[in-house]
Amino acid sequence: MASLVAYDDSDSEAETEPASSFNPAGQMKDASDAIRPPGQDFASEALDAKDGGTLPTKHGSCEDAASCRLPLARLWSSDSGSCPNQRLQWPRTEPEVTFPTSQPARPSLWTSHAPAGHVPLAAARLKQVKLSWGTSGSPEPSFYARTGSETPGKNGSSLQRQWCKDCVVPYTPKRLRQLQALSTETGKSKDMEPQGPCAGRAPAPLCVAPKVSDFIQLCLDSQYKETKIPRKVLFHLRGHRGPVNNIQWCPVSSKSHMLLSTSMDKTFKVWNAVDSGSCLQTYSLHSEAVRAARWSPCGRRILSGGFDSALHLTDLETGTQLFSGQSDFRITTLKFHPRDHNVFICGGFSSEMKAWDIRTSKVVRSYKATIQQTLDILFLREGSEFLSSTDASSRDSADRTIIAWDFRSSAKISNQIFHERYTCPSLTLHPREPVFLAQTNGNYLALFSAVWPYRMSRRRRYEGHKVEGYSVGCECSPDGDLLLTGSADGRVLVYSFRTASRARTLHGHTQACVGTTFHPVLPSLLATCSWEGDVKIWH
Repeated sequence: MASLVAYDDSDSEAETEPASSFNPAGQMKDASDAIRPPGQDFASEALDAKDGGTLPTKHGSCEDAASCRLPLARLWSSDSGSCPNQRLQWPRTEPEVTFPTSQPARPSLWTSHAPAGHVPLAAARLKQVKLSWGTSGSPEPSFYARTGSETPGKNGSSLQRQWCKDCVVPYTPKRLRQLQALSTETGKSKDMEPQGPCAGRAPAPLCVAPKVSDFIQLCLDSQYKETKIPRKVLFHLRGHRGPVNNIQWCPVSSKSHMLLSTSMDKTFKVWNAVDSGSCLQTYSLHSEAVRAARWSPCGRRILSGGFDSALHLTDLETGTQLFSGQSDFRITTLKFHPRDHNVFICGGFSSEMKAWDIRTSKVVRSYKATIQQTLDILFLREGSEFLSSTDASSRDSADRTIIAWDFRSSAKISNQIFHERYTCPSLTLHPREPVFLAQTNGNYLALFSAVWPYRMSRRRRYEGHKVEGYSVGCECSPDGDLLLTGSADGRVLVYSFRTASRARTLHGHTQACVGTTFHPVLPSLLATCSWEGDVKIWH
């Protein structure tokens, strides 16, 4: 009988255990479901067969463990936390972690990638374990009989067969082990699939409930009631790994249980924020932070833009990308045209804004001004005009802070709108009156007329919150009676639109609250997001 030779590579990392497991009765089970005594491995069986011993003839049957020879030392680690120099040890009697022998379940599309030494890699190698049946009908393990592709060189397979005959585990260098793990992950094993969506990969279709939410159904046929100020937190949505930039309810009333959140962690998510507070789908289409994402007016698509200068229009029902474009600047704001839903305007870290046509995937118009960055875009008069707020604060910033544009001719209508030396990170339109509001870095909300010459109101100003350089959003309630804004200290402030007095203050976040929005149908539902990466639903 040949002597046992064990090699120890102290410089290598901890290897994945071979495809074997222990059942609850303490018996070791290989990939072919043949049950063996707890102290007997493949190498010891091969020695017994060579010396005239008998192998089990049925699955699950074995001779008495006391009549077997002294088992050989196991050449792999019994637990994943052991050091490489401790791999030579006798088998233990306690049960170990059982790897599934069948194909693992298909992973979720929004889970993270598994490392090279994770359990799915070991489960994939189970497919390489086969049994060669002899003429006598007794199973003989051929665990070491590998294909020639695993060991490079002409003599690789013959050396492995010789080592298998001598019952010696062949030594594999660290470099070859890394190449084998890499080849297994890149597609040589058909059973392995990447876990989690990567940038540019089409996501799965959205799991949308077939019926309308029961809470929304009660309010669909009735006229919108008076908005009630929320008091308590209904759901606390945690899932983003970075700051959440903005949130938006689905504009279609029957699908308004879905909430869109955009984050700096390169993803945007769709939540069921009315019934369960669960995440319906996560989209990882961008390679850098996603700064802006908007629902299409039909409620079946999402337009997203990020710091990678990429634009994507994703269909939620099929998971396909209907439009993809590449801008020449980082994108910070997106808005669909209110009439022509195939056209949208994007702005960002550039002195110009661009209007894209989804049907042709081309830029149809450009709006250029002497500015540094576009912060927000707001359409007026059903799309014939729009406003842009810019990041400009200097002596002559009165002609660059807020600019009114003609959509068709790309001409400036007015640039003498805001005459104070503050930037305006967000704009919002009143739902019933011809006015709009601008969030300013002067820690107040300014009120403007939405018709030419866009004069600012000197009598009404909404103060009491902090902006401090954050892109803090503001919004009016659907009935127009309340005005909502976040704050850099985490508060949510509700103002009376008529009197400019503070109606209520909600202390909901520990970091800056940058996004607030009322539900379009339910009169007492409110969503807020913060710089710490969470979303809260209030009622």
